[in-house]
Amino acid sequence: MEFFDEAVPHYRGSHTDRNALVPTHGGTVKPTARYPASVSAGLASEDRDVLLVGFDSLVDFDAPHAAAHLEAAGVPFEVRAVTVRFPGDLRADAEVTRYAKPLDTDGETTVDGRSRPVRGALAERVAAELDGEGRVGFPAILGDDRPHRVRAALEDRLDADVFEVPMGPPSLPGMRLEDALFDALDEAGVSIETGNPVVDYDGDDRIEQVSVEKHGARIPNTADQYVLATGGLVGKGVESDRKRVSEPVFGCHVPHPDDRYDWFDTEAFGDHAFARFGVETDDSLRPLNGRGSAEFENLRAAGSVLGGYDFPAEKSGSGVSIATGYAAGRRAGEAV
Repeated sequence: MEFFDEAVPHYRGSHTDRNALVPTHGGTVKPTARYPASVSAGLASEDRDVLLVGFDSLVDFDAPHAAAHLEAAGVPFEVRAVTVRFPGDLRADAEVTRYAKPLDTDGETTVDGRSRPVRGALAERVAAELDGEGRVGFPAILGDDRPHRVRAALEDRLDADVFEVPMGPPSLPGMRLEDALFDALDEAGVSIETGNPVVDYDGDDRIEQVSVEKHGARIPNTADQYVLATGGLVGKGVESDRKRVSEPVFGCHVPHPDDRYDWFDTEAFGDHAFARFGVETDDSLRPLNGRGSAEFENLRAAGSVLGGYDFPAEKSGSGVSIATGYAAGRRAGEAV
């Protein structure tokens, strides 16, 4: 986690060993080890009253619905909600970036027949709804390139702390995190190539090279060490048909019951075996074959391609990805 904190300095949570309680767009409270700075003023562990602001054109965030659910959850503060019109004309199906960009640039918009900077126009509308709340929560659309400046400008005009409420995909905080991680990779000198799937490999006990498909041709790529981080059943890093479950890139063994009817539970929210399908590894995260030996000397696995855990039920997907990604990368580097 310290490694993550160094790469993504705009995340918070490292000051405590306990999870933070982050309100979500559905009005639930999510225990979270690391969270964007933009949501920090909205933590449910604080007792200051909150005003949630929704926009009539942004159907993905129903502020009154979220406020009612937070109240029902017994948060230690009063929650009130309003729905206002976002300055400017945006359609109900507008992407979140269509809201973020004008806030980033503080561009001019027409309000009541006159041109106004969008941040000031938004603050004016929300200020008219405030009733002494010390915190104001907006859907997570407060800027893409300059979110800290947007929040600071709104806080100055509203005389209240401003925070973002995380929403479902496409998530603007998620896009910011992706940008930050790519920046960290670029600074470390990492070469990145996307959109070209691995379709073959050479090697027996050791992978000598992998071949990627590019413009109909197979291009060989050689490395000393490899990390398999292709995802699970949803991400197609693990595949299945009616008879078997497999890992499609290197053919790694995926433990699973022979009887397909043992792959799932009869209850919708039961203990489903398929949720834990993935490769089994040794202590160095090297995938194991069906006999308990490493499939390849120089291959490690990380993230949801790993088996043995149910990340939706455990809510552990991000944590496992960070921990095993770090461990696999470090051990691969040490083996070179």
